[in-house]
Amino acid sequence: MKPSSNFDDFFELPDPSELAPMKAPVRTVGRKATITKEELFEATLHLIGPQKSIASLSLREVAREAGIAPNSFYRHFKDLDQLAIELIERSGLVLRQILHEARLKAPKQSSIIRSSVEVFIEQLNVDEGNLSLLLREGYTGSDSYKKAVESQLNYFQQELQDDLIRLERFNNSKLAHPDLVAKAITQLVFNMGAKVIDLPQDERKLVAEQTMIMIRMILEGSRHLDEAKIK
Repeated sequence: MKPSSNFDDFFELPDPSELAPMKAPVRTVGRKATITKEELFEATLHLIGPQKSIASLSLREVAREAGIAPNSFYRHFKDLDQLAIELIERSGLVLRQILHEARLKAPKQSSIIRSSVEVFIEQLNVDEGNLSLLLREGYTGSDSYKKAVESQLNYFQQELQDDLIRLERFNNSKLAHPDLVAKAITQLVFNMGAKVIDLPQDERKLVAEQTMIMIRMILEGSRHLDEAKIK
């Protein structure tokens, strides 16, 4: 496929409604003889919902929700903190895959900026728990949880930086400090998510529109930055 010379076309993302939602965890009657990590992750997401922190849960609560005896929990995790950190890593991976797959399927008329922010908001709207988990634990979680979230944000940032450099080179243009541009955009979008997470869906649209404009301002500013004036 011929690459686009337009920034918006290069990072096009599909209609978020086309993304297949994850199935809600199904509870079973009685205790299970065996359980997978994924089932424990789903049970934890079901318990915390869009508001609660993992720190508010007990190991017994997770075991009960998963339908297992507490001792079965230890076959996969040494404690609840280990489960939480691995769940944060898993949520970050799920979100990066969603964005990557969306980018591959992008319709030509969509821009990276609009589509990326819309997919981000859609993940809050469908309430699968992955994005809200990162936002919540990144701001209110324990130090170890915040560190795990920060690691995931670094992955988002690095992938965005690589994409920006590749496209700017294709268009014979250049961003000043692409690492800082990627960091600024990543932090801006996640801060936006933290702001709208408690807002009704219809009110999220205004914040999303403002975020798109700010991202464009960051990109244009970097392209025309006079290094001599900031030193």
